[in-house]
Amino acid sequence: MDNFVRKLLRLGILVAFLLVVVLSWNKWQAPPTTPPPEEEQGELESWRQSLSESDLDLLARVVRAESEGEPYDGQVAVAAVILNRVTHPEFPNTIPGVVYEPLAFSVVANGTVNKPANASALQAAHAALNGLDPSGGALYFYNPAKTRSTWIRSRSVLKTIGKHIFAS
Repeated sequence: MDNFVRKLLRLGILVAFLLVVVLSWNKWQAPPTTPPPEEEQGELESWRQSLSESDLDLLARVVRAESEGEPYDGQVAVAAVILNRVTHPEFPNTIPGVVYEPLAFSVVANGTVNKPANASALQAAHAALNGLDPSGGALYFYNPAKTRSTWIRSRSVLKTIGKHIFAS
């Protein structure tokens, strides 16, 4: 019996040692969590500071209207496209300017943009405003099953998310 207890004690010590090694290894391997550089923080804060509630609501309503039923990444990508246009010199420099630009979004023409945003669309709008861009910097998106425009189909494809193609 003494021999059995000694073996059990040695096994317990060995298991405890291995557990400490594994936990230490995992902690050592984990990437460090660092806040974004000061310049990125400034950009994020500038969005938050200069964006009105009505602009956020409009962005979220467009996201819902254009990407309802799409994966969350697709919803964030739709919001990112609008924000990419806001900062691009060939487009208006405000969210309403981009959204209400003539013929830019079919959801404006058909009135779907006037329906309230849902929680997912609002969350996607916030994610895009905070710098997430699954579109890869796209300025355009379209659903190939819903458009016949040869012009939009001629744009360089960057990514496909759900049923949308994101292009530059």
